[in-house]
Amino acid sequence: MKKLAFLGVASLLLGACSYQSPTTVTPTAAPTQTATATPTAVMMKKTVTLAEENKSGQAGTAVLEETDGKVKVTIDLTGTKYKEAQPAHIHIGVCPGVGAVKYPLTSVVAGKSTTVLMVTMADLAAAGPLAINVHKSASEASVYTACGSL
Repeated sequence: MKKLAFLGVASLLLGACSYQSPTTVTPTAAPTQTATATPTAVMMKKTVTLAEENKSGQAGTAVLEETDGKVKVTIDLTGTKYKEAQPAHIHIGVCPGVGAVKYPLTSVVAGKSTTVLMVTMADLAAAGPLAINVHKSASEASVYTACGSL
């Protein structure tokens, strides 16, 4: 029995000698992230070629740019400059046989026009086939001078 007691005490002493204190873990800081600027508005842009109609001598482009849910339409025509303001519209349909006016645009003066529409590019796409059409004058609205399908 003395041997057994001696072995028990010896085991306890050996166990005490091999005891390791718990490891302290120091947390590391999470990697920091640098804030990146996110744009407040997504700009979408589309250029439409306006082809000459009825031997008018006018051709050019219409640039549609969406910013903050509005589309700005900028028409720039070269060639013949008419003395009167030229009505311009976004029509339903495609060139040259456009249908009803969907959105009126600011009349073209000296080959230029800018209009801001309260629609998005997605709204225009959902409206079906559309075209931008420029007329000779208010009194000769049936004469188209330039047209381009969206």
